[in-house]
Amino acid sequence: MKKFYFGACILCTVLGLSGQEILWQKDIKSSTQDFLSQITTTIDQQYLISGSSIQSDKLQAGGNKQNNGYDFHFIKLNQQGEQVWEKYFSGANHDYLSASVATQDGGFLVSGTSYSGKGLDKKEESKGGSDIWLIRLNEFGDELWQKTLGSTSDEEARSVIQTTDLGFFVAGNRQSSLREPQGTIDYGSKDVLIVKLDKNGKELSQSILGGKGLDEVEKMIPTKDGGALLGIYSRSNIGGSKKTENFGEGDYWVIKLSKDGKVEWEKNFGGKGDDHIRTLALTSTGFLIGGESRSERSGNKTVGIEEGTDLWLISLSERGEEIWQKSFNFKNRDILMGMSVLHSADDKSSKGILLGGYTQAEGRIETDDETFWMLYLNQEGNEQWRKHVTGDKRQREERLSDLKLNRDGSIIMAGTSAEELGKENWKIVKLGDSQINKLIEKQDIKIYPNPVSDYAYVEIGFDFKEADIVLYDMGGRQLQSLKTKNKVTKINTQNLIQGAYLVTIKTDGNEIANAKLIKK
Repeated sequence: MKKFYFGACILCTVLGLSGQEILWQKDIKSSTQDFLSQITTTIDQQYLISGSSIQSDKLQAGGNKQNNGYDFHFIKLNQQGEQVWEKYFSGANHDYLSASVATQDGGFLVSGTSYSGKGLDKKEESKGGSDIWLIRLNEFGDELWQKTLGSTSDEEARSVIQTTDLGFFVAGNRQSSLREPQGTIDYGSKDVLIVKLDKNGKELSQSILGGKGLDEVEKMIPTKDGGALLGIYSRSNIGGSKKTENFGEGDYWVIKLSKDGKVEWEKNFGGKGDDHIRTLALTSTGFLIGGESRSERSGNKTVGIEEGTDLWLISLSERGEEIWQKSFNFKNRDILMGMSVLHSADDKSSKGILLGGYTQAEGRIETDDETFWMLYLNQEGNEQWRKHVTGDKRQREERLSDLKLNRDGSIIMAGTSAEELGKENWKIVKLGDSQINKLIEKQDIKIYPNPVSDYAYVEIGFDFKEADIVLYDMGGRQLQSLKTKNKVTKINTQNLIQGAYLVTIKTDGNEIANAKLIKK
């Protein structure tokens, strides 16, 4: 996978040009070539750093269930960047972590591609070839359940989401194979596999989506109605399950699924060249589709390109109708890595769009380093500002793997740093950005989900070092009291009876705020 190189020199440039400061940095040493997949931000603003590692000799000596292949590797950091726990999950062969999602209860569902049969931490036999291996974890990293999904073909995990009913959609790709038994659905050289599970891992439905060529799912996000939106890179024309024609070499194929996993609508976007979808986001009016384009104005693409590969954004309504298209260029090959929609404090309207990625100097990579950029647009997709960060010269191999925008306007970046060949250390950096911070509408106190069932999260909008959170019933009787140093704090509401309650916060700066909590 192409990744952006980021060294200390680049971080210094960030600080000098962009009004940013390093809030904290966490370096995780490794003696092997580890792969960092992504950062998952929990509902209470902690972080799960996930990837694939070959465990070190030190862990073997400690009796860890280690094998000679890659294992799922997880490290949880708190809001201050301190390590909370570290976990490995091992099969007897190679297992590569692909995606994870934070669950409403503070835990995680993780998904990866497994080449292992039953044994060590893996509790189910291989279905044949490579399979999708799912593990549900609690907030402490303990396994709650696991499941192996697959067939005699090769499956690869790509994305997993939690839906409004607290169940899950799992998305992956299936490679066609001569090993498949008669009656197996096989539309093209590669198809998309979608599986719906309940919260306990019971399979509720399974479907295959694809045309006669190659189709690969790149991204999936939950929708407000309990369904899912799929972003697929498609090289297929009409055929199989695909009802929309391709315009060029590769197109954006966007599919809306109902809460039951049924296709509600599908749309195809592309020009005559190659257009590669990367990411999706929810807006107050529908959806935002982002990726890279090599197509001039053609097909149903109404914007051209300036140089190499440009960013191509499409705004859609909830029914998939096009609202606008925009194209942006940073020169050479522009890669979109992250996209966040900034919402109003009440989450009822979208304010703007923040994009992050890197530019790769095609054909000149030896003399022209890759550069990281950030782009801010208003809700109509019009550019407001951009930051272009350039390193003087990289001294060692450092690569950005993922970045996320936090609710408070800070940015979390995760990448790898190789001090020597084959030793990929993980580097996690949290940045504060004064320009982005001004864009974030903050409430003095915010509670979610609300109404609540088992756990609620209290978010404090003030700047503080320590605060008191007190829960009262409507008669004024104090039920809970706790101190926190965190912007977001989890409180247990399991024992509350149905009704209304009052949450009060008081900071060490004497700021006070109240909010009503509804127990359903």
